[in-house]
Amino acid sequence: MMANGAPGGEESLATPELVIISGMSGAGRSTAAKCLEDLGWFVVDNLPPALITTMVDLGARSAGNVARIAVVVDVRGRSFFDSLRESLSDLAAKGVTRRIVFLEASDNALVRRFESVRRPHPLQGDGRIVDGIAAERDLLRELRGDADLVIDTSNLNVHELRAKMDAHFTSGGEPELRATVMSFGYKYGLPVDADHVVDCRFLPNPHWVPELRPFTGTSEEVAGYVFNQPGAKEFLDRYTELLRLIATGYRREGKRYVTIAVGCTGGKHRSVAMSERLARTLADEGVETVVVHRDMGRE
Repeated sequence: MMANGAPGGEESLATPELVIISGMSGAGRSTAAKCLEDLGWFVVDNLPPALITTMVDLGARSAGNVARIAVVVDVRGRSFFDSLRESLSDLAAKGVTRRIVFLEASDNALVRRFESVRRPHPLQGDGRIVDGIAAERDLLRELRGDADLVIDTSNLNVHELRAKMDAHFTSGGEPELRATVMSFGYKYGLPVDADHVVDCRFLPNPHWVPELRPFTGTSEEVAGYVFNQPGAKEFLDRYTELLRLIATGYRREGKRYVTIAVGCTGGKHRSVAMSERLARTLADEGVETVVVHRDMGRE
Protein backbone atom coordinates (compact mmCIF):
# COMPACT_ATOMS: atom_id res chain seq x y z
CA MET A 1 0.00 0.00 0.00
CA MET A 2 0.98 3.63 -0.43
CA ALA A 3 1.06 6.02 2.57
CA ASN A 4 -1.21 9.02 2.02
CA GLY A 5 -1.14 8.43 -1.70
CA ALA A 6 2.60 9.15 -2.05
CA PRO A 7 4.53 7.03 -4.55
CA GLY A 8 6.84 4.31 -3.29
CA GLY A 9 5.08 4.07 0.08
CA GLU A 10 6.69 7.28 1.33
CA GLU A 11 4.73 10.06 2.91
CA SER A 12 4.89 13.40 1.08
CA LEU A 13 6.54 15.93 3.38
CA ALA A 14 6.09 19.69 3.14
CA THR A 15 9.22 21.60 4.11
CA PRO A 16 8.37 24.42 6.55
CA GLU A 17 9.40 28.02 6.06
CA LEU A 18 12.55 28.83 8.02
CA VAL A 19 13.73 32.15 9.43
CA ILE A 20 17.00 32.43 11.34
CA ILE A 21 17.11 35.37 13.75
CA SER A 22 20.53 36.55 14.83
CA GLY A 23 22.45 39.74 15.43
CA MET A 24 24.04 41.73 18.20
CA SER A 25 23.27 41.00 21.84
CA GLY A 26 21.00 43.77 23.08
CA ALA A 27 19.76 44.66 19.58
CA GLY A 28 16.30 43.11 20.03
CA ARG A 29 16.53 39.47 19.00
CA SER A 30 14.04 38.40 21.69
CA THR A 31 11.54 41.06 20.64
CA ALA A 32 11.81 40.00 17.00
CA ALA A 33 11.33 36.35 17.96
CA LYS A 34 8.31 37.16 20.15
CA CYS A 35 6.76 39.07 17.27
CA LEU A 36 7.05 36.06 14.97
CA GLU A 37 5.65 33.86 17.71
CA ASP A 38 2.64 36.15 17.96
CA LEU A 39 2.23 35.81 14.19
CA GLY A 40 1.97 32.05 14.53
CA TRP A 41 5.55 30.95 13.93
CA PHE A 42 7.05 28.09 15.91
CA VAL A 43 9.99 29.80 17.64
CA VAL A 44 13.02 28.06 19.13
CA ASP A 45 15.39 30.27 21.14
CA ASN A 46 19.14 29.61 21.27
CA LEU A 47 19.00 26.38 19.26
CA PRO A 48 22.47 24.96 18.53
CA PRO A 49 23.03 25.50 14.79
CA ALA A 50 23.85 21.81 14.30
CA LEU A 51 20.23 21.02 15.20
CA ILE A 52 18.59 23.44 12.75
CA THR A 53 18.39 20.82 9.99
CA THR A 54 16.89 18.32 12.45
CA MET A 55 14.32 20.92 13.52
CA VAL A 56 13.31 21.48 9.88
CA ASP A 57 13.00 17.71 9.33
CA LEU A 58 10.76 17.41 12.39
CA GLY A 59 8.62 20.28 11.12
CA ALA A 60 8.26 18.55 7.77
CA ARG A 61 6.94 15.45 9.54
CA SER A 62 4.38 17.37 11.59
CA ALA A 63 1.61 16.96 9.00
CA GLY A 64 1.45 20.72 8.48
CA ASN A 65 1.23 21.59 12.19
CA VAL A 66 4.63 23.30 12.07
CA ALA A 67 4.62 25.17 8.77
CA ARG A 68 6.81 28.12 9.82
CA ILE A 69 9.87 27.86 12.04
CA ALA A 70 11.94 30.72 13.48
CA VAL A 71 15.24 29.87 15.14
CA VAL A 72 17.20 32.34 17.30
CA VAL A 73 20.95 31.81 16.95
CA ASP A 74 23.38 33.91 18.98
CA VAL A 75 26.75 33.91 20.70
CA ARG A 76 25.33 32.25 23.79
CA GLY A 77 25.90 29.06 21.80
CA ARG A 78 29.66 29.76 21.79
CA SER A 79 31.20 26.64 20.25
CA PHE A 80 27.86 25.68 18.69
CA PHE A 81 27.90 28.92 16.71
CA ASP A 82 30.93 27.73 14.75
CA SER A 83 28.79 25.04 13.13
CA LEU A 84 26.26 27.52 11.70
CA ARG A 85 28.00 27.76 8.34
CA GLU A 86 27.89 23.97 7.97
CA SER A 87 24.19 23.90 8.89
CA LEU A 88 23.41 26.58 6.29
CA SER A 89 25.23 24.51 3.66
CA ASP A 90 23.21 21.42 4.66
CA LEU A 91 19.97 23.37 4.32
CA ALA A 92 20.98 24.62 0.88
CA ALA A 93 21.88 21.08 -0.22
CA LYS A 94 18.40 19.91 0.83
CA GLY A 95 16.72 22.75 -1.06
CA VAL A 96 15.40 24.38 2.12
CA THR A 97 14.62 28.07 1.65
CA ARG A 98 15.84 30.04 4.63
CA ARG A 99 15.86 33.71 5.48
CA ILE A 100 18.27 35.38 7.86
CA VAL A 101 17.11 38.38 9.92
CA PHE A 102 19.99 40.28 11.52
CA LEU A 103 19.36 42.74 14.37
CA GLU A 104 21.92 45.55 14.43
CA ALA A 105 22.56 48.56 16.68
CA SER A 106 25.29 51.12 17.23
CA ASP A 107 27.94 50.60 19.90
CA ASN A 108 26.61 53.55 21.89
CA ALA A 109 23.06 52.17 21.88
CA LEU A 110 24.23 48.71 22.93
CA VAL A 111 26.39 50.06 25.75
CA ARG A 112 23.45 52.10 27.08
CA ARG A 113 21.19 49.06 27.02
CA PHE A 114 23.63 46.81 28.86
CA GLU A 115 24.35 49.50 31.44
CA SER A 116 20.64 50.15 31.99
CA VAL A 117 20.00 46.49 32.92
CA ARG A 118 23.37 46.16 34.73
CA ARG A 119 24.30 43.01 32.90
CA PRO A 120 27.65 42.10 31.33
CA HIS A 121 27.98 41.45 27.62
CA PRO A 122 28.18 37.68 27.02
CA LEU A 123 31.61 38.02 25.36
CA GLN A 124 33.27 40.72 27.48
CA GLY A 125 34.91 38.34 29.95
CA ASP A 126 37.12 40.40 32.27
CA GLY A 127 37.09 43.33 29.84
CA ARG A 128 34.64 46.14 29.18
CA ILE A 129 31.25 46.04 27.50
CA VAL A 130 32.75 47.60 24.37
CA ASP A 131 35.29 44.77 24.21
CA GLY A 132 32.48 42.23 24.17
CA ILE A 133 30.62 44.18 21.49
CA ALA A 134 33.75 44.32 19.30
CA ALA A 135 34.32 40.58 19.69
CA GLU A 136 30.71 39.84 18.81
CA ARG A 137 30.79 42.07 15.71
CA ASP A 138 33.86 40.20 14.50
CA LEU A 139 32.21 36.84 15.12
CA LEU A 140 29.00 37.83 13.32
CA ARG A 141 30.55 39.69 10.36
CA GLU A 142 30.03 36.90 7.81
CA LEU A 143 26.51 36.17 8.96
CA ARG A 144 25.57 39.85 8.69
CA GLY A 145 26.85 39.83 5.13
CA ASP A 146 24.59 36.87 4.33
CA ALA A 147 21.50 38.39 5.97
CA ASP A 148 18.35 38.84 3.89
CA LEU A 149 17.01 41.52 6.23
CA VAL A 150 19.05 43.83 8.49
CA ILE A 151 17.17 45.98 11.01
CA ASP A 152 18.99 48.76 12.81
CA THR A 153 17.34 49.18 16.21
CA SER A 154 19.60 51.96 17.51
CA ASN A 155 16.76 54.49 17.53
CA LEU A 156 13.80 52.11 17.76
CA ASN A 157 11.73 51.30 20.80
CA VAL A 158 10.11 47.88 21.31
CA HIS A 159 6.86 48.92 19.63
CA GLU A 160 8.66 50.32 16.58
CA LEU A 161 10.71 47.14 16.18
CA ARG A 162 7.55 45.04 16.39
CA ALA A 163 5.96 47.27 13.74
CA LYS A 164 8.93 46.67 11.44
CA MET A 165 8.72 42.91 11.92
CA ASP A 166 4.96 42.99 11.34
CA ALA A 167 5.48 44.98 8.13
CA HIS A 168 7.93 42.40 6.81
CA PHE A 169 6.19 39.21 7.90
CA THR A 170 2.46 39.99 7.94
CA SER A 171 1.11 39.25 4.50
CA GLY A 172 -1.58 37.24 2.81
CA GLY A 173 1.13 35.79 0.60
CA GLU A 174 4.86 36.26 0.35
CA PRO A 175 5.73 39.07 -2.10
CA GLU A 176 8.41 38.51 -4.72
CA LEU A 177 10.36 41.46 -3.39
CA ARG A 178 9.73 43.98 -0.63
CA ALA A 179 11.61 47.28 -0.58
CA THR A 180 12.14 49.89 2.11
CA VAL A 181 13.06 53.29 0.69
CA MET A 182 14.64 55.40 3.42
CA SER A 183 15.58 59.07 3.28
CA PHE A 184 18.37 60.22 5.60
CA GLY A 185 20.71 63.09 6.36
CA TYR A 186 24.45 62.56 5.94
CA LYS A 187 25.13 64.82 8.91
CA TYR A 188 23.39 62.24 11.11
CA GLY A 189 25.39 59.31 9.73
CA LEU A 190 24.86 56.55 7.19
CA PRO A 191 22.06 54.01 7.82
CA VAL A 192 23.81 50.79 8.85
CA ASP A 193 20.95 48.60 7.59
CA ALA A 194 20.97 49.90 4.01
CA ASP A 195 21.67 47.59 1.08
CA HIS A 196 22.10 50.52 -1.32
CA VAL A 197 22.98 54.15 -0.63
CA VAL A 198 22.55 56.98 -3.15
CA ASP A 199 23.42 60.64 -2.76
CA CYS A 200 21.14 63.54 -3.75
CA ARG A 201 23.56 66.28 -2.74
CA PHE A 202 24.35 66.98 -6.40
CA LEU A 203 21.01 68.81 -6.54
CA PRO A 204 20.55 72.39 -5.26
CA ASN A 205 19.45 72.47 -1.63
CA PRO A 206 15.95 73.91 -0.99
CA HIS A 207 17.21 74.82 2.48
CA TRP A 208 18.78 77.93 0.92
CA VAL A 209 15.47 79.04 -0.61
CA PRO A 210 13.79 81.01 2.21
CA GLU A 211 10.21 80.27 1.15
CA LEU A 212 10.96 76.51 0.91
CA ARG A 213 13.06 76.10 4.05
CA PRO A 214 10.11 75.45 6.45
CA PHE A 215 8.66 72.71 4.23
CA THR A 216 9.81 69.11 3.78
CA GLY A 217 10.26 66.98 0.68
CA THR A 218 6.74 65.60 1.11
CA SER A 219 5.29 68.98 0.08
CA GLU A 220 4.43 69.75 -3.54
CA GLU A 221 6.45 72.97 -3.34
CA VAL A 222 9.72 71.25 -2.42
CA ALA A 223 9.16 68.23 -4.68
CA GLY A 224 8.43 70.53 -7.63
CA TYR A 225 11.58 72.52 -6.95
CA VAL A 226 13.74 69.37 -6.66
CA PHE A 227 12.47 67.70 -9.83
CA ASN A 228 12.74 70.90 -11.88
CA GLN A 229 16.50 70.88 -11.29
CA PRO A 230 18.78 69.66 -14.11
CA GLY A 231 19.55 65.98 -13.68
CA ALA A 232 16.87 65.14 -11.10
CA LYS A 233 14.45 63.30 -13.39
CA GLU A 234 17.32 61.68 -15.29
CA PHE A 235 18.79 60.44 -12.03
CA LEU A 236 15.47 58.91 -10.97
CA ASP A 237 14.97 57.23 -14.37
CA ARG A 238 18.48 55.78 -14.56
CA TYR A 239 18.57 54.66 -10.97
CA THR A 240 15.19 52.98 -11.41
CA GLU A 241 16.59 51.17 -14.44
CA LEU A 242 19.54 49.97 -12.36
CA LEU A 243 17.18 48.77 -9.61
CA ARG A 244 15.22 46.75 -12.18
CA LEU A 245 18.41 44.89 -13.02
CA ILE A 246 19.26 44.38 -9.34
CA ALA A 247 15.71 43.29 -8.50
CA THR A 248 15.82 40.62 -11.20
CA GLY A 249 18.99 39.22 -9.62
CA TYR A 250 17.52 39.40 -6.12
CA ARG A 251 14.46 37.44 -7.19
CA ARG A 252 16.64 34.87 -8.90
CA GLU A 253 18.73 34.46 -5.74
CA GLY A 254 15.68 34.32 -3.47
CA LYS A 255 16.36 37.64 -1.69
CA ARG A 256 13.06 39.12 -0.61
CA TYR A 257 14.00 42.34 1.19
CA VAL A 258 16.03 45.34 0.12
CA THR A 259 16.62 48.68 1.86
CA ILE A 260 17.48 51.63 -0.36
CA ALA A 261 18.81 54.70 1.44
CA VAL A 262 18.61 58.09 -0.28
CA GLY A 263 20.66 60.81 1.35
CA CYS A 264 21.03 64.57 1.36
CA THR A 265 22.62 66.91 3.90
CA GLY A 266 19.88 67.03 6.53
CA GLY A 267 17.38 64.42 5.38
CA LYS A 268 14.58 66.98 5.09
CA HIS A 269 14.19 68.14 1.50
CA ARG A 270 15.98 66.51 -1.46
CA SER A 271 16.27 62.95 -0.13
CA VAL A 272 12.65 62.98 1.08
CA ALA A 273 11.31 64.16 -2.28
CA MET A 274 13.45 61.64 -4.18
CA SER A 275 12.50 58.79 -1.81
CA GLU A 276 8.79 59.50 -2.21
CA ARG A 277 9.03 59.52 -6.01
CA LEU A 278 11.27 56.43 -6.12
CA ALA A 279 8.91 54.51 -3.84
CA ARG A 280 5.93 55.34 -6.06
CA THR A 281 7.86 54.22 -9.13
CA LEU A 282 8.80 50.89 -7.53
CA ALA A 283 5.24 50.33 -6.31
CA ASP A 284 3.92 50.96 -9.83
CA GLU A 285 6.25 48.18 -11.03
CA GLY A 286 4.86 45.66 -8.56
CA VAL A 287 7.43 45.95 -5.76
CA GLU A 288 5.81 46.11 -2.31
CA THR A 289 7.32 49.31 -0.95
CA VAL A 290 7.52 51.07 2.42
CA VAL A 291 8.83 54.64 2.80
CA VAL A 292 10.73 55.71 5.93
CA HIS A 293 12.03 59.23 6.53
CA ARG A 294 14.67 58.60 9.17
CA ASP A 295 15.77 62.15 9.92
CA MET A 296 12.87 64.31 8.85
CA GLY A 297 11.88 66.51 11.80
CA ARG A 298 15.25 66.35 13.57
CA GLU A 299 16.14 69.92 12.68
